[in-house]
Amino acid sequence: MNWLFDLIEPLRTMGLGWAFLWVLAENTLIFVTALIGGEVLVRVFKRKAVSAAPEPLTRTEILLSVCTIVINSLVTWVGVILWRADMIQASRAGVIRVLLDALVLFMAMDLLMYMFHRVAHHPLLYPIIHSTHHRYENPRPLTLFVLNPFESAGFGALWLVLVTIYPASLVGMMIYLTLNVVFGLVGHIGVEPLPSRYLQIPVIRYVSTSTFHAEHHGDKDHNYGFYTLIWDKLFGTLSPDYERDFVRANEGAG
Repeated sequence: MNWLFDLIEPLRTMGLGWAFLWVLAENTLIFVTALIGGEVLVRVFKRKAVSAAPEPLTRTEILLSVCTIVINSLVTWVGVILWRADMIQASRAGVIRVLLDALVLFMAMDLLMYMFHRVAHHPLLYPIIHSTHHRYENPRPLTLFVLNPFESAGFGALWLVLVTIYPASLVGMMIYLTLNVVFGLVGHIGVEPLPSRYLQIPVIRYVSTSTFHAEHHGDKDHNYGFYTLIWDKLFGTLSPDYERDFVRANEGAG
């Protein structure tokens, strides 16, 4: 993975303005790749819908998505500044440490975002932070990026605090960030790519699915988790209809 360190090394010395343009290009590439991948999944699994077809695309969705790209870039840019100040490590590590880091980041962010999500649904905060995302109950891949700026910044702040406290390896962080995009995308494609037997696999069955997050878009009182069902099961917020809806989607009756 030396190429990864070679790729980011110029960020350590280039001007901050150029560094921002660099991370803006990176986040734009992630955005475009996610949309293309999402549309492919929608077409391949179109008979396994977990929600109704989305409404026609609006200018507001496009503007909010662009805003999210900019905020994500600002978060990355702040991360670069912290890295240059040695407050974020992004170190080299062996395979075992890399996998451990990825797992720690995955589980820690899952818990932190579950908590943030629950708080965002508080009646006093919901209209300010989270109602924007819930205007789009029937998601499309773009919906992943249709967020209130406060919400985007909040998620980014959680990430920066975590990697400042926990000295993760660079590759471990990259694995987590890749999984973050994949899980976010799958949760907003409106179809279920996983087979019905998925729920019969021990341990793995507690990893989130498209059905899981689609239910939250239609039922704001359940399914606040992002990557796993663990916290929803632990705190009693898992939808009682989850398994039924997952099976229905696989039967083409979603």
